[in-house]
Amino acid sequence: MGAVKTKRMPRAVREQQMLDAAVRTFGNRGYMAASMDEIAELAGVSKPLVYLYLNSKEDLFTACIRREARALTEAVRVGARPDLPADRQLWSGLTAFFTHTALHPDGWAVLHLQARTHGEVFAAEVAAMRAEIVAFVTQLILAAAREAHRDPDLREAEVSGLAEALVGAAESLADWANATPGVTARQAATTLMNFAWAGLGDLMAGQHWTPPDDSGDADAPRAQNGATSPVR
Repeated sequence: MGAVKTKRMPRAVREQQMLDAAVRTFGNRGYMAASMDEIAELAGVSKPLVYLYLNSKEDLFTACIRREARALTEAVRVGARPDLPADRQLWSGLTAFFTHTALHPDGWAVLHLQARTHGEVFAAEVAAMRAEIVAFVTQLILAAAREAHRDPDLREAEVSGLAEALVGAAESLADWANATPGVTARQAATTLMNFAWAGLGDLMAGQHWTPPDDSGDADAPRAQNGATSPVR
């Protein structure tokens, strides 16, 4: 077979074409099994051109991670409209997240599976994206909670753990939704809202669940049947 013939086009367009092919290949075959020959063939270019534009397989994979991370982060930010009530902001942000991961399953596989398991450098790229999303969700919940129960001094620590848990749950649910035929982004977002909003709703009201007293006092008050107490 002869060398792949390529049509002349702007470098930026050609590079995105290569990244599209690489994300598809990495997402389906995994980082180790993916070959530059396969990526070049899928992109319709020669392998030397891939190396010329993107240097190495490692650099190509890093470029894929960064592109997919930017796209996912932007989708969540745009989806969580600040003009909506707190529950609608969260709902719209989650719907945007699940819509994006459903429309880009290979990109999600690159971010959530491949990048995390093939070296610290790749994992660090994903960790930076995740930290940005957690920080965004933390501020979203914090602002809504402060406004809801008129407590401008509510500490970020009160909600940062909730944001971490929410993002972790969304990641796991995205894997489940993509692997389960017939599950829509709306259904996935509804599932997570039903799981999470009861607790977040209490936070908006200035309340949280109180754990049992471990002092051994049988008469100590315990939280039962969803009982709540004021945030302190």
